[in-house]
Amino acid sequence: MHPARPFRVDDRQALLTFVRAHPFVTLAAAVGGRPFIAQAPVVVRELDFGEVALDFHLSRGNALAPQVVQGFRAVALAAGPDAYVSPDWYGSPDQVPTWNYVSAEAEGLVAPLSAEELLTLLDDLSAQEEARLSPKTPWTRDKMTPGRFEALLRGVIGCRLSVERLEGTWKLGQNKSATERAAVVAALGDHPVAGWMREVELEPEGL
Repeated sequence: MHPARPFRVDDRQALLTFVRAHPFVTLAAAVGGRPFIAQAPVVVRELDFGEVALDFHLSRGNALAPQVVQGFRAVALAAGPDAYVSPDWYGSPDQVPTWNYVSAEAEGLVAPLSAEELLTLLDDLSAQEEARLSPKTPWTRDKMTPGRFEALLRGVIGCRLSVERLEGTWKLGQNKSATERAAVVAALGDHPVAGWMREVELEPEGL
């Protein structure tokens, strides 16, 4: 995460809402001294006693899959919109190029899901994503030829990242003046980052 305090986000519910809206995460882990990267869609679980987990699945052919049984630590990065910001847009001298963006990361131990938990995950994941396509009638695995889903299921492994650290970066020019930020918003036009910048301006102390 960005080290500058004005850009840090610690509000757990805001971060979980963000991850739910951007569920296709990048997972980074170092196992046996070797770095690994994987990408996977997640389902956010708010568990008992305030615990949070990210459930996901990997192909058994993924380089990380054999490591899941023994467990490993990982960071999951959920990335939102980003935009290059030209120094010319500020309307003030001695500025430099930068990049505005929003992201959240969750760190914790990855362990395997049971067979039953994997089935629940896959059903929940398809329901989560099909809901975004409303008013389309949701797809369910009941539409598949008998036995086909079970055959494909053998090719994946279910995983749970138990979140120990959750924080975000909303880098949206909070360190600039209101005039400079308004100029950047105008230059970005209908870019999604401009919308984020407008919302962040409602927080006078920054995030």
